Amino acid sequence: MGVTHRILIATSLSEAGLNLLKGEIGGLVQVVEPENLSKHPMLNATEALIIRDEVEIDTALLEKMPKLRVIGRAGVGIAGIDVEAATRRGIIVMNTPGVNAVSTAEYTFTLMLAMARNLIQAHNAMTGGIWKREQHVGMELHGKRLGIIGLGRVGREVARRAMAFGMTVQAYDPYVTENQLGDLRLKLVGLAQLLADSDVISLHCATTSETVGLLNADTFALIKNGALLINTAHGSIVDENALLTALKNGRLAGAAVDVYAHEPITNSPLLNLPNVLHTPHLGDSTREAQRDLGLLIARQVLDALRGEDYRNVVNMPFVDGRPFEMIAPYLKLAERIGMLQHALARGPINRVMLEFRGQEVEGLVKPMTVALLRGLLMPILGEGTVNYINAPVLAHERNIFVSQTKGLDSPDYANLMSCQVHWLGPHAGSTTMAGALFGRTEAHIVKINQYRTDFQPEGVLLVIGSYDRPGVIGRVGLLLSENSINIADWRTGRAEPGGQTLSVAILDEPISDDLLETLRSQDYVRHATQIVFSS
Repeated sequence: MGVTHRILIATSLSEAGLNLLKGEIGGLVQVVEPENLSKHPMLNATEALIIRDEVEIDTALLEKMPKLRVIGRAGVGIAGIDVEAATRRGIIVMNTPGVNAVSTAEYTFTLMLAMARNLIQAHNAMTGGIWKREQHVGMELHGKRLGIIGLGRVGREVARRAMAFGMTVQAYDPYVTENQLGDLRLKLVGLAQLLADSDVISLHCATTSETVGLLNADTFALIKNGALLINTAHGSIVDENALLTALKNGRLAGAAVDVYAHEPITNSPLLNLPNVLHTPHLGDSTREAQRDLGLLIARQVLDALRGEDYRNVVNMPFVDGRPFEMIAPYLKLAERIGMLQHALARGPINRVMLEFRGQEVEGLVKPMTVALLRGLLMPILGEGTVNYINAPVLAHERNIFVSQTKGLDSPDYANLMSCQVHWLGPHAGSTTMAGALFGRTEAHIVKINQYRTDFQPEGVLLVIGSYDRPGVIGRVGLLLSENSINIADWRTGRAEPGGQTLSVAILDEPISDDLLETLRSQDYVRHATQIVFSS
């Protein structure tokens, strides 16, 4: 079974997802009622937590979970999770976008059709023994205009179904451009125009600081008289009091509400209105969606705990659409450059300047920058303290300024990352280093300051600055051999004959501190540093 991890599940999870976790982790997977999470005895040892909207993750709860590494949200929204606090602690926050897109889109149309044809009112009348067809005359969707707010996965699925019904579809999403639409029948408009022109308005945007209260008294005043509103996204997007007013004064003919700002809800004044259709957050409640959702979040959490893959992480700087195994070698290169820079610096680093050349690395600027910062900070803070999540935060706290630049006098490679660091103190200075990925898999350091070189940052390295004199390599080799240290490889670069050189010796095992000091005391040595990389 290998390394096991403790996982708490504070929500309902499909049997398929639960079986996957228990098959991998065994008895260390426990299910707890959301309201009892903060008192669970395994809280202190929990490494991963799987939740939905029922649980609020705040600083107080995070403090009770010192070993927590992953928060898995079984769903799209991350409202209720203090992502900033989690990021500061190096905790991965992930969600599962797209899994419930079809289910939610279908349910949106269920609500749309039910409102358009007065389905609920007709059903209730029939069960009360009333047969009056004329009281339930509805409207056709064909030829009507649908306004979609939020053109993500769910919004696009709704648009496809609306066009199949013969509806005209327009959408508002400030983060989508015309060339991303893929269907000329779909039109992007501003929010005011969408509200004024749409017969039906459907909400499918994420909950952010920009969308909370998006529909309020001011925006409801822009809505076309007699329009229908559907919300299967999140209750916080709509001001409930403003919605109540719009329904009572006839601005809206009806509303279908599947989500609420605080769930479960039992006492909203909206519950008493005859022109509101209420359901208890059923948008993704299909057997298929729940099965797939459970399996996806289980696999994501397991992969993240093992460090094998990171998918749908909202606070990790990885590029969508590029598998982790493809970018992992680039991250390793950047991280090893950071570790080498820390080892060679003669004071606290306060500035990092980066240059990226080549299509491959230029597309990975953010993740490689974060990886480099992790490499810089790990020797100081420990591998368990700094990771890809919190490295930028910790660097900022240590007053390390990071910027991109050009002209770092880098060698010519198809894809290259160059890094110059500056440090403070009595020996203030800087070091410039460049690295490349050979065959998209092997990290190589190809230049340090003015010295060209070529070595892999692996195992035990001895970096020696010396004078370009005859016999230096032999004398160092003799000193190491006398102490039973074998040299696996040796690379030397020099700026000019008779000047200074920089050598990197790859050793089979580390040398002692005493031997390192002896080496430093030799008259031909300017400086010597040992770096030991773990596998």
